[in-house]
Amino acid sequence: MVSLLLLPALVASGYSQALANSSRTLTTNPYGALLVFAFAVAAIQTGVTVPLTFYSGYCIEHRYGLSNQSPGRWAWQQFKGCIVGLPVLVGVLLFLFYCLGEYETFWWIPVGIVLTLLSVLLARLAPVLLLPLFYTFTPLNDGPLKERILRFCSDAGLHIDGVFSFNLSKNTKKANAGFTGIGKARRIILGDTLVREFSEAEIETVFAHEMGHYTYRHARIGILVSFFSTFAGLYVAASLYGWSVRASGLSAPTELAALPFLAFWLSLFGVLTAPLGNLLSRRHERQADAFAVAKTGNKSAFISALRKLAAMNLADPEPHPLVEFLFHSHPSIGRRIRAAELL
Repeated sequence: MVSLLLLPALVASGYSQALANSSRTLTTNPYGALLVFAFAVAAIQTGVTVPLTFYSGYCIEHRYGLSNQSPGRWAWQQFKGCIVGLPVLVGVLLFLFYCLGEYETFWWIPVGIVLTLLSVLLARLAPVLLLPLFYTFTPLNDGPLKERILRFCSDAGLHIDGVFSFNLSKNTKKANAGFTGIGKARRIILGDTLVREFSEAEIETVFAHEMGHYTYRHARIGILVSFFSTFAGLYVAASLYGWSVRASGLSAPTELAALPFLAFWLSLFGVLTAPLGNLLSRRHERQADAFAVAKTGNKSAFISALRKLAAMNLADPEPHPLVEFLFHSHPSIGRRIRAAELL
């Protein structure tokens, strides 16, 4: 929220205009000036938000015994994430700026198309190119657990690239598992904390939950919803951005000093619509829970796995309903256990 409010404050204070003027003195190329300006704004945002990010992502995690990271490793992970994402962000920014000048009020259409295609491409590449930059993936050892998982996949007609364990414990004591990728790049990944702390029956129910997402085509639904929400967000942001430019007396949408307004409206749309996305996500999680119990026939193991996950992740089993509605992508553990007990 601090980062969000900083964006219009830069324009209202005149500091955005000063940064734009300074950027243009360094280079006469408009795209070069754009990158200088964007770097300056990002540096300001980073300076404001890094202390908060460190407190929430490192200090609190250590206070409650959830993190295994040293300060150096935490900083390295943050830096590596920025470096990995930088080429994509620069490419999107340059294309956005081009569309603002070339297509005027309809810039949001080509930008929406490119963002949709990019999201699909990244989902395809993430398991094989991106995730290995942060974790080490090793094929799961042959044994009853792997056989159970592969049998699940075979019965569902699902082709996977493999079943892998990854060293989640280098960063956290939490446990996690899931599908990654789309198409032929689909992989099943199990955190080493999950493999070490859970019984095979419990892991089977966790995997069956993930299989439920596949069976109900939740990934495809998510892509479709993302497609419409992306275009809706860009259209709304484009309308509000045009109004902001006119109201602030700036010359044009391509004026560098105005761009923080665009970032603000895009971010605000995401914040305000997040609860709706969480609502759909919680529905999908309930469906996947029911599938896991029905498919494995092992209600007790599934409930045991939920309790272990809650204990390891220090999840609040009964958050306030409003907090759950606004911020939770999963139903509370208490709700999930009660729903499983009724199946």
